This record gives sequence, structure tokens and C-alpha cells, in this order.
Amino acid sequence: MFREMRRKDRKLGKEEIFEILKKGEYGIFSTISQNGYPYGLPVNYVYTNGSIYFHCAVEGHKLDNIKNNDKVSFCVVGPTQILPDKFSTKYESVIVFGRAIEVSGDEKNRALLELINKYSPDYIEQGKEYIQKKNKDSKVIKIKTEHITGKGRR
Repeated sequence: MFREMRRKDRKLGKEEIFEILKKGEYGIFSTISQNGYPYGLPVNYVYTNGSIYFHCAVEGHKLDNIKNNDKVSFCVVGPTQILPDKFSTKYESVIVFGRAIEVSGDEKNRALLELINKYSPDYIEQGKEYIQKKNKDSKVIKIKTEHITGKGRR
């Protein structure tokens, strides 16, 4: 169902993949619009329990796309360094393919708290208050991983 990686010599191991996902600042979430065009946008996210979570508004383009087709991809790029003398780049990246679903209840609250822990670790209590106050104004999307690859040049 999924293509094999062409450059197997650059394939990353599972632990390296999970580390990139855990440390990534943002990822590119990609869907397919009803008109057939791809739609990719950067989102803050958290990787936990083998899934990717991010929050968003209660309506919008990406949610319309998920309703139409829940198959998505998610890309995270780790640190890079241009190698001008080699006409190349040192890099590491991960691509996740999966299905996007909205989560609610305890799972939604746990994901929001994980986002606070990742992006605002010095403001946990304020973050908990913010989650309670704004919970109705946001949705949390979970990407259930079906296939994952990591690639790098070091």
C-alpha cells in the first residue's frame, strides 16, 4: 500500500524517528481538499502514545477536508545544515501517514495538557485554566498512524 523508501541508506530507525517526532517544534499537516488539491499547513503538535495530536478552531478548511477524506500525512523536519561544498544538506525528517479523527472528553483534555507541557512548561497551572476556559472553542485532532518513515543525512 505504501511505497518503499528509495534511499534505504538514509533510512532512520524507530528510536530516531520517535525522537524527531517528540522534539519537533511544528509539523506540516496535509489533507486533500474537495476540489482535489492538496492542502498543507504548519501546526504545533504533540506526539504521545503512538499518535499525533494538535488543536484547531471548531471550523475551517482542514476540518472540512478531514470530513471529506480522513487520510492525511504529517511531516516533521528536524535540524538542518547546508553543506555548500557538497551541494547538499544535512537533515532528518519523518513522514507519517494515517487517519485523522476528532477526539473529545478525557482524551481531548489529555492532549491539550500534553501541548501545554511541551510548549509552555513554565505555565502548567495557567495552561490548565486556559484549557477549561477555551475548551468549547477548540477541537483536538488525532492522527492514528498507519505508516511512518524517517530519513536523514548526517
